[in-house]
Amino acid sequence: MTEAVPHYRVAVIGTGFAGIGMAVRLRQAGLRDFVVLERADGIGGAWRDNSYPGAACDVPSHLYSFSFALNPRWSRTFSPQTEIREYIERVAGEHGVDAHLRRDSEVRAARWEPDRNRWRLETSGGDLTAQFLISGAGPLADPAHPDIKGIDSFEGRLFHSAEWDHDHDLTGRRVAVIGTGASAIQFVPRIQPEVDHLTLFQRTAPWVMFRHDRDITRTESWLFRNVPGAQQVARKSIYWGRESYVLGFAKNPRLMGVVERLGRANIAQSVKDPELRRKLTPNFRPGCKRILMSNDYYPALASPNVDVVTDGIVEIRPHSIVTRDASGTETEHEVDTIILGTGFHVSDPPIAQRLFDAEGRSLREHWGGDVQAFRGTTVGGFPNLFVLAGPNTGLGHTSQVFMIEAQIRYTMQALKFVCRNRIDRLEPRAEAQRAYNAKVHAAMRGTVWVTGGCASWYLNEEGRNTTLWPTFTWNFALRTRWFDPHNYDLRRIRSARRSARDDAVAA
Repeated sequence: MTEAVPHYRVAVIGTGFAGIGMAVRLRQAGLRDFVVLERADGIGGAWRDNSYPGAACDVPSHLYSFSFALNPRWSRTFSPQTEIREYIERVAGEHGVDAHLRRDSEVRAARWEPDRNRWRLETSGGDLTAQFLISGAGPLADPAHPDIKGIDSFEGRLFHSAEWDHDHDLTGRRVAVIGTGASAIQFVPRIQPEVDHLTLFQRTAPWVMFRHDRDITRTESWLFRNVPGAQQVARKSIYWGRESYVLGFAKNPRLMGVVERLGRANIAQSVKDPELRRKLTPNFRPGCKRILMSNDYYPALASPNVDVVTDGIVEIRPHSIVTRDASGTETEHEVDTIILGTGFHVSDPPIAQRLFDAEGRSLREHWGGDVQAFRGTTVGGFPNLFVLAGPNTGLGHTSQVFMIEAQIRYTMQALKFVCRNRIDRLEPRAEAQRAYNAKVHAAMRGTVWVTGGCASWYLNEEGRNTTLWPTFTWNFALRTRWFDPHNYDLRRIRSARRSARDDAVAA
């Protein structure tokens, strides 16, 4: 006899901004029959996991928050990791999300059962089923580890920045940092004064701009707490200022020449050694790879106990890293600690390996390397599935929370339509998905992300940008403002009555 498992109307995966925001909106719509699955003991997603020294947001605090839960408590104009995690926890608590959480429940597999018209989920905390599945497992959920010869032979301490070993004291150690992305430029300046020697292995120099970060004054805090609309004004001014960046990124990349001059001035101001300056100067247009912000990264690299190595890594040995220069000469760098700042699985999200269609094919197999969705949210062949922070919804200039909220709004519109019209299955039409993605990639042509002369994590193996939204975010918000049933195959329930619960959600 088959053991009964819990069944829910909706299952949500993850407790970052996407998962918590979705849960709040479900509760506000009157839907209580849902569960939020979290693989860890605590919530917060990437802002729980990335606790490395100096971790902070590179989007201004007032914009990096939910529109329905503005936070007058930010201490700085760019929020540190601890405050962002506390903010997510507070929003979850204040909106009753905790009652729906299943912690320590990593989703190992989710399979669509067409005969039962539901998803069956196998988790580390037990199995369950759900009619609708919403993935909030974002692009920064799973760290990427490099495939370097001999990496498993290293006898010192090795860890990824997203899995920081806080028990490992770096004082007096010879530390290697592999990677120069957004995480590395934050933690390198923090650990540089502690270590005996730091060797930074750089494959590509990033553009790093001055970071206009400061304490939020008492007067500002008082205004945000006591003057209605004050924080909304600050938020909107930041939003439209950030939207103007699209003019250079996507409309006229020649405008990025101004950004390049600012970046070169930042290098010249902090780095006096000509050879180091040469190493740190990018050879591509700003914006092609993610533009980073820091006031102390370049000064840290100019310190006497730091070496920047641009030769390629060929091997890791038990106590060293071996590089080879253009002439073929190898150099061995002795280290006792290796920190990986090598990013995340963005263009090949691991959650896609765990979602299976009716034939047993994974979403990853279905995509075949060309990640795409309709409105970045629903995927043909995978009924009743919504993917938040999905394909071509990433950003290079402003708050990802804005895009997530737009997708949540679209998902809620779909669920309300389902409840209002007694529909139990929806799936985007293949032709609608193809047409949508053709327009997205047509808009991508000519942008700095594909013409800027670099190889970035924005691009898949075929060189297609499946990560970013190619234009203004308000454009995406307009496209997802209302659910569009004509673009979907829908199955209507013929006999069941609409419940009072459905009436509440549909209202």
